[in-house]
Amino acid sequence: MKLSPITAGIIAAISLSLCISLPASAMDEPEFTINRMVISERIAGKEPAAAADSFSADTEKVFCFLEATSIEQDTTVSFVWYFEGRETGRVTLPLKKGMRWRTYSSKKLGGLKGNWQVDLQEASGIVLNSVSFQVR
Repeated sequence: MKLSPITAGIIAAISLSLCISLPASAMDEPEFTINRMVISERIAGKEPAAAADSFSADTEKVFCFLEATSIEQDTTVSFVWYFEGRETGRVTLPLKKGMRWRTYSSKKLGGLKGNWQVDLQEASGIVLNSVSFQVR
């Protein structure tokens, strides 16, 4: 079946508009804003206390605190913990739709001295943010 030039042009225009209607980069952006993501020795009153980027080896546990705002829909995020580049833990937590949500994950350090990192990942595995800290 042969299409008229006008019909072929209309089909091409519709196809093109469908392909460019949503840029690929918009699909990779989180549907919330990360206000704060810090490591601390404890959580007090739903806030990080003693936030730092270096901890002594006798620190038993640290917390990775996240404050997200402008959350467009219920979603989940994963806190992925690394020691010296090797994954040591993964915790998936909810973020509920709304203006502000605070949550945190914790990790027992076990006296392991060295470089630590926590990646915040969306459900697809894309890293949204990272924080690093040292244990000395």
